[in-house]
Amino acid sequence: MGYAAARGGLAAIEFAENLVQELRDGHPSSPLETDQVTGRLRLLVDRVMGEAGLWAPELAAQALRQAEGDVIEAVHLLRAFKSTLPRIGISEVVNADDMIPERRIVPAFREPGGPQILGRSTDYTARMLSTTRRETKAKVQPATVIPADEPLDVIPPMQRMSDVLRDMQLLVDRRRTDDPEPFDITRMPAKPPAPRSARLSTMARAETGALVGQWYRNILGPDGYLHEVTLGEVRHGAMPITVTHPVTRNPVKIGEYRVTEVEAIEDLDGIDEDRTLFDIGYGLCFGQNERKAIAMANLDIACHRDGQRSELEQSILMTTDGLDSSGFLEHLKLPHYVTFRSMIERKIAVRQARLQSTPTESKP
Repeated sequence: MGYAAARGGLAAIEFAENLVQELRDGHPSSPLETDQVTGRLRLLVDRVMGEAGLWAPELAAQALRQAEGDVIEAVHLLRAFKSTLPRIGISEVVNADDMIPERRIVPAFREPGGPQILGRSTDYTARMLSTTRRETKAKVQPATVIPADEPLDVIPPMQRMSDVLRDMQLLVDRRRTDDPEPFDITRMPAKPPAPRSARLSTMARAETGALVGQWYRNILGPDGYLHEVTLGEVRHGAMPITVTHPVTRNPVKIGEYRVTEVEAIEDLDGIDEDRTLFDIGYGLCFGQNERKAIAMANLDIACHRDGQRSELEQSILMTTDGLDSSGFLEHLKLPHYVTFRSMIERKIAVRQARLQSTPTESKP
């Protein structure tokens, strides 16, 4: 089969690109500034940074503005920009207990060690669409269960629900004594069987909707009922970025970033499991994205319990990345003239072969 190159394609592509810029930048409304996006659409910026794997609020806002609010396109822009940056150093390992919490709830326990901090949440309010602009209110202090005689900036130590269960000898202890290097999914693809760090990294960068869908599919048992787990910790706060000083070799804090952390408690009830114990799944991602962190923690423990008996790990590693799935879907819009023409010619050839092989009726 011959192939004839399409002419005039470059001009059409340039026209399409100019049309995007005209519709985006030529609107008569006031230009959308970066600080408006980071200040007014904070959760959207957090999601883009999490799925891109790069903490850079201003760059994420610019990507959203350039992509006209298309999250996948903004993630693509930010991740492509990230690939051009050099690696100038590696930060020190930090403990999640070093988080300065802005929100901490423990659904599994009414009075956990330390305060419950409700923080920013719409979980307890009605979803009513506001059609009028509300007046700006004074900044409020986060409500915590701190005694009145203590300053508001002093937060009592927070004992994790996992530590409470561990003290009660009700938790499987899967803590490792060694310290393996984490799997770097930015330099090599993660394929099953993969270490836990590869699964957690993949889920931390996964498309939020895809991960939530994967979690929902996983908890739907064969009996048709939802088998949910209990959340032990849901936290959101600031984590320090610490590096080693090149001269003094001492740790130095150079900044901070916000994360959401979740611990999910699993009730062990399998045939080969100790039914007197619980187990814990873990999730942590950039920004305030509780949906992703909750799904991540649940899928973490689900993968461990599954033990590669099903395709759960493969599905998490291979299908939850938004750029991978969207890229494969969107390539269908590109020209497929040659391949589809070959399919047509095969159909015609099969039909002709079938007609030639059909015996003709003999005349009397």
